Amino acid sequence: MKEEFKQLLLSTGRKGIEQVVDYLEKAGFYVAPASAGHHLNRDGGLLEHSLNVYRVAMRLRTQMLEMKPELEDRVREDSVVIASLLHDICKTNIYKKTTRYRKDSNGRWESYDGYETNYGRFPVGHGEKSVIMLLRLGLELTNDEIVAIRWHMSAWDLAFQSNEMKGNISKAFDHFPLASVIQTADMLASHILEVE
Repeated sequence: MKEEFKQLLLSTGRKGIEQVVDYLEKAGFYVAPASAGHHLNRDGGLLEHSLNVYRVAMRLRTQMLEMKPELEDRVREDSVVIASLLHDICKTNIYKKTTRYRKDSNGRWESYDGYETNYGRFPVGHGEKSVIMLLRLGLELTNDEIVAIRWHMSAWDLAFQSNEMKGNISKAFDHFPLASVIQTADMLASHILEVE
């Protein structure tokens, strides 16, 4: 999976993509879980989730372009690769292995290996953090990619449900079709494909 992921990113030929690939290796992206207690909360889950989002997003892109071919320039293949595979780069370095507890089928407490999160290093929000990290790494992003990564969490990421944020997310989905593709792919992957 790791080699497929890296080759997909490098295939975009995007300025700065090599720095991103190097960073992901050093920062532990490939061994991180996708979540602390939900979908793919195991070593390598983040890599698996990102590839799932990519695969779903590419299928959505194909279907959407069959129905509305004039959107091809707004939902470019390289943009789908970048936005889907890197939407959760913000989860790099936030997980720490820990022992957790739950009740077994007999109602007795048992321990199991799990994760805890630490968002304290750079607490700016989920989608925003991914965009900022990618820009700091020198990746050249289009406006469509920035909006898609920023809003991939949809309404789950509305800061205090402000009217301004509600207006921003509405405009994002109205004017940036890539945002809808990535958000939908993320939800389908995490809530359908990755449910065990």
